[in-house]
Amino acid sequence: MKKYYILFLCIAFYSILLSSCEKYLDKAPESNFTEQDVFSNYNNFKLFFDAVYNGKPGNQGITRINNYNIAVAFNFNMAASPKKFSLDQITDLCDGGRLNSRNTIKAGTLGSTVSWFYGGGNDDRYELTTSFLIIRTCNIGLQNIGALKDVKQEEIDDLIGQMHFIRAFAHFNLFRFWGPMPYITKVIGPYDDWDIPRLSKHETCMSIAADLDTAAAYFEKANRMRRDNPVVGGVGHLNHPDQFRPNGVTAKALKGRVLLYAASPLNNQVGVSEWEEAAKANWDAIQVAQQYGYFLLSAADYKLNFAGTNYSDEELWGWAIGPLAYNSDYASFLVNGVFAASTGNMSGDNPTQNTVDKFETKWGDPLDTQAARDAATALGHYKEQDPYKNLDPRFYIDIIYNGAAIPGYVTAAIYYQVNGSGVISYSELLNHSYAGISNTGYYQRKLWGGQSTKNRVSPLHTDPIIRLAELYLNYAEAANEAYGPNNPAPGATLTAVQAVNLIRSRIGQPDVLPKFTDTKENFRTRIKNERTVELCFEGNYYFDIRRWMDAPVTMKGPLIGMNIEKVPVSATYPLGFKHTRIALPANRQSNWKDEMYYIPFKSEDYFKMKNFDTSLNPQW
Repeated sequence: MKKYYILFLCIAFYSILLSSCEKYLDKAPESNFTEQDVFSNYNNFKLFFDAVYNGKPGNQGITRINNYNIAVAFNFNMAASPKKFSLDQITDLCDGGRLNSRNTIKAGTLGSTVSWFYGGGNDDRYELTTSFLIIRTCNIGLQNIGALKDVKQEEIDDLIGQMHFIRAFAHFNLFRFWGPMPYITKVIGPYDDWDIPRLSKHETCMSIAADLDTAAAYFEKANRMRRDNPVVGGVGHLNHPDQFRPNGVTAKALKGRVLLYAASPLNNQVGVSEWEEAAKANWDAIQVAQQYGYFLLSAADYKLNFAGTNYSDEELWGWAIGPLAYNSDYASFLVNGVFAASTGNMSGDNPTQNTVDKFETKWGDPLDTQAARDAATALGHYKEQDPYKNLDPRFYIDIIYNGAAIPGYVTAAIYYQVNGSGVISYSELLNHSYAGISNTGYYQRKLWGGQSTKNRVSPLHTDPIIRLAELYLNYAEAANEAYGPNNPAPGATLTAVQAVNLIRSRIGQPDVLPKFTDTKENFRTRIKNERTVELCFEGNYYFDIRRWMDAPVTMKGPLIGMNIEKVPVSATYPLGFKHTRIALPANRQSNWKDEMYYIPFKSEDYFKMKNFDTSLNPQW
């Protein structure tokens, strides 16, 4: 194995991009291997290409992935970086317990922290550097695939499909953070022009979609539409050794997501036809996913999309993270220090009240405005002093709230009490000995496996990179914009309303109320709300509010938390708690600036590349 590890280091990145803006090429060290040795042998070829999955372990142990690995673009890995905060914590969706760099980013100051998104140090996320490294790896592989000998054609086709898919995925990762970029489909040599013009937003998305079409075609030829179930109508077993690799269904699903981004207000340069194409692509992906045995998990199994297993039948592509203990450094954005008896830097996702208000009542009443809460109260469906009763079932899956039953605790105690002398005492989960306690009154539950110092288990975790539920929501959004709420896209059997209701019904939530399904504009607000609830904490929201161009409103604030004081039981306070909505402290508020649609480049790089000026990526 040592021989192959050296092979990986010496050959796989012998001429690899270290920074998109600083240099595209790095001279290869001396090696006894030739290109013929690598690319004519199937095992060596796979060792070369599989760097995009296996990569280089991080400086803090084999479980930490720094660079050379597509996992840097996965939600869980981004959040579990040494900086320990999720993308959600730099939106209105969540607050992070500890005050740190996330708060300055959220407030509109990036400064030198732009380097975290580049890569290059122990605390970095490596998004830009790794994406270009991976693109080059794919292009080297595609350039040399013809040299491969003595292997079945289906294995070659599978490799071609994977390289097109991963190249597309890496370009999409660049697009969603930095906007349109050059689409690199060849190996850039030492005498080639490296200052390549950016494509338009539309051209970028179409190039990604074309690569995904090619990937799907090759996966189909290789009989890899689903790795654990290559037969239409078969049943997947989720235990295939290559389950971590994308497949044909994954390619169609990602195309649907990409075309939805292309159609969205931030990127749409063509008009309604963009929405039509997005609806078509997502419906096609839904159909193919169903043919190959993917399905929406039942309400009882819903949690398996996130914890308790390596993969689920709803995940069209997932990342098996493995077992995580309560004190795992890798879980520090999930497990707050108060659950781990750690006074260190474990911080946790703390949903804001703004987020909690997006969960409807079990009758389908919205609660996201004061007027909506007043209307639900008038119907007897909501009480401000009993606010966690009779809500959407996903609320109880996703949020730890005061009084919630959680493993190892009788109930979650998130409150304070004032005695007769005016002295304040804090409950167990607001213990001020821990730096990262919640300032919102809530902790995230959805991705958490229930592990804590009082429940010392190490449950499996899985990161659903894209799951079937998203495709229905993608389709609903696109179909609503193109055809209205109650007309199916051509060839489809569901309307936008029916697609959304399908997602709601599987969890036990009633159909969207008819008063919201009469017009495209009315239904648009419920689609966005449904998407936020169904996909919350999965890494979509940061990009959704940007592509919708809603961030100037949602990030304007104020961000709200729930202040919970223990008081005597009374008619006014039937639970013995006084619930008061309060604005979070000023240093936890957000401050939107339009520069924040995209991450900028390092300042010195603007002067190195004439095609990367500040028009799209101004300095914050």
